[in-house]
Amino acid sequence: MTSMYLAPMCAFIVTATGFLLHQAHLISTLLCLEGMMLSLFVTLSLWSIELNISSSFIVPMLMLALSACEAGMGLSLLVASYRTHGSSHLQNLNLLQC
Repeated sequence: MTSMYLAPMCAFIVTATGFLLHQAHLISTLLCLEGMMLSLFVTLSLWSIELNISSSFIVPMLMLALSACEAGMGLSLLVASYRTHGSSHLQNLNLLQC
């Protein structure tokens, strides 16, 4: 493994650890998920540049578009949960109640 892939892999591990350890607020879990997606985007971009295949450049862009959709949906869920429950704590949310 080259040192070029070491930084995105370390970023993925740090954000995955943050996702597992800091699940008190919804915004912190969303930020950790976004960090994981961005590190995967960087890794896929480096991989497609290394392969030098023109058809493989669409995969990182598709993943970036899906990551932007995920971030928008997560923020809309954050606003909706804050309006209904009054806080963004994950302990206060109960998915079985309407």
